[in-house]
Amino acid sequence: MSMPIKARMPMTEAELMRRARELVPVVAGRAADCEEQRRVPDETVADFEKAGFYRIVQPSRYGGYEMSPLVLFRVAMEIARGCPSSAWCLCVVGIHNWELALLDPRAAEDVWGKDPDTRISSSYAPFGTVEKAEGGFYISGRWPWSSGCDHCSWAFLGGLAPAEGPAPDMRAFLIPRSDYEIVDDWHVIGLKGTGSKEIVVKRAFVPDYRTHRFSEAFLMQDPGRKEFTAPCYRYPFGIVFAYCLASVVLGMADGAVETFCAQMKSRRDSYTHAASIEDPFVRQRVAEADAIVRGLHARLETNFADMTGYIARGEPIPLITRVNNKWDAQTIGKDAMRAIELMFKASGGRGLRLSNPMQRYFRDAHAASNHAYLNADKGSLNAGFVAMGGETMDFSI
Repeated sequence: MSMPIKARMPMTEAELMRRARELVPVVAGRAADCEEQRRVPDETVADFEKAGFYRIVQPSRYGGYEMSPLVLFRVAMEIARGCPSSAWCLCVVGIHNWELALLDPRAAEDVWGKDPDTRISSSYAPFGTVEKAEGGFYISGRWPWSSGCDHCSWAFLGGLAPAEGPAPDMRAFLIPRSDYEIVDDWHVIGLKGTGSKEIVVKRAFVPDYRTHRFSEAFLMQDPGRKEFTAPCYRYPFGIVFAYCLASVVLGMADGAVETFCAQMKSRRDSYTHAASIEDPFVRQRVAEADAIVRGLHARLETNFADMTGYIARGEPIPLITRVNNKWDAQTIGKDAMRAIELMFKASGGRGLRLSNPMQRYFRDAHAASNHAYLNADKGSLNAGFVAMGGETMDFSI
């Protein structure tokens, strides 16, 4: 086993947030290029690495800061104001450094033993085939939508392992870049810069210890929790991943309200030449969108404070709390999108110009809302059922 790596420098959340705010205009200036490349620019990834963003939830054994996932989400929300695609990849790739700590510690050593800056992408839906083998599994298939994969050298890929009982054995299989190919098929209208391309595997062996079993995640019995014991690794996997996505959409809404208000300060009506800020309908839309966004931030912060309280007291997070948290993450994504729609509609024809960030917030929020984990329609069925006394049908919480 390699020697432990100490963090390169003491880090605080305040310093990380300062760095994120400084990078907002930088990534905003690259947003069009990010979409043109259909992947996050190398310069932006280098900026994120230099700023320490990928280390926020990484174990200290490998140079990480072991901070709460909420710190990563706050940083990503800032970045989303400037470039939603860059924020999406930062948050998704960054949270994998948290997930890796939940696996058998041998997996972390495989990935970070020689290079603690190694990054991981993912595609969790069980698109491939899985064969049981001695000491592990063989996986094969094609996995679409692996955000940020161009800048990663490992990948988490979802699959259904042969189950011994009636319940499906859903797992994420962690494999190195040498075992898969990337197919450049990312031609889309939203989140264009995420490079969420297809991963192709031709019968690669994955040892059992490099799998993340979702039934263990649901029961909070992931093997890595015994080795990596910092409080940040005591949150439920499904909830953390749901907020990882929702927080980026919320950051887009922050950017949309901010951008709209800045544009309206000097704008005048094309027909009457009256100042736009005097228009009662403009005022009404701004007030409504702002109230939505502030309320969503408060809900996110409150929910994490609630979970953190249980963790600090050494108590398990109740199932009903986890159900409600998953539902809240989905509604945050949905309502943040509604706030963006209010601003986009009020922008008129100007909002359609590719030079106007409003169209990017609009497209990217709608693309993000199509992610299975942010499916509010399906999520409402489980949340409503549990609220009326039923048992959860969603075990990805």
